Amino acid sequence: MTDPMIDIRNLSVTFNRGRKPVKAVNGVSLSVNSGEVVALLGESGSGKSVTMRSLLRLHPKGTSIEGSMRVAGKDVTELSARELADYRGATVSMVFQEPRLALDPVYTLGQQIEEAIMRHEGVSRREAASRALGLFEKVRIPSPERRLMNYPHEMSGGMLQRSMIAMAIACNPKVLLADEPTTALDATVQIQILLLIRELQKEYGLSVIFVTHDIGVAAEVADRIAVMYAGRIVEEGKVADVIQNPKHPYTRGLLGARVELAHGRDRLITIPGAPPDLAALPPGCAFAPRCAEAAAQCLTDVPRLTAIDGTASVACVRYA
Repeated sequence: MTDPMIDIRNLSVTFNRGRKPVKAVNGVSLSVNSGEVVALLGESGSGKSVTMRSLLRLHPKGTSIEGSMRVAGKDVTELSARELADYRGATVSMVFQEPRLALDPVYTLGQQIEEAIMRHEGVSRREAASRALGLFEKVRIPSPERRLMNYPHEMSGGMLQRSMIAMAIACNPKVLLADEPTTALDATVQIQILLLIRELQKEYGLSVIFVTHDIGVAAEVADRIAVMYAGRIVEEGKVADVIQNPKHPYTRGLLGARVELAHGRDRLITIPGAPPDLAALPPGCAFAPRCAEAAAQCLTDVPRLTAIDGTASVACVRYA
């Protein structure tokens, strides 16, 4: 059996700025095989983006990272500054949620893609420019020669996200991290971007972690789903299994809150309460204060992620 492309073990991330340490990720273990797409699903503040950024070591100074992260056989926690610069873009690339903040506003899109290619591939600017044009054609940006000369502010949201995807695949990475890349886009453009990412993933054989709070999006792009809550994975399994037979009460709550399932009902079913303060997590299961099925044990014991049925895992005392 081959090693997974991404292998995260007992990852904990703590931000130490401010009055209290904030444990944004707490003991996450996740593996992604070569050519596999895994969706990280959960509400805002559940630790999805923090987990993603950990794979690129993009956290500010003073952040404590525990556990191990291996990507394409490399231990990410032990990379030097130079090795990290080589690793970002060439081994792992990221498509950010808001490309206007991720791209440099004072350089054209062509210049930014060309610099990345020249940095990692060691080719001439002429060759880098030719490849940048090919990338814009691949992600279906109209009038690609002219668009390469545009600055980020001159592009629409959908075209800018396509540009971000082109930059992400420019140096043929093995892993693509997509941090809610469709959130700021309208519904029609969202579908186009999702289909583009899935198409490129298959063409390049990429391993992908796709962060989303929309279970419909997860079902569209992923092979497996990992549901996160309060910095922990509470359920993991194949897409069809998680959607058709959710086991954790939180997963069932996310499914029940989908607008498309509310037709014919007087009210949309919602999860009561709000996610916990990560600087002061409650004892026991973090979801217990919001859970209609909570028992006394849930308020004292932290459930471990337990394998069931061979392909699924759930962190709930009912399955311990």
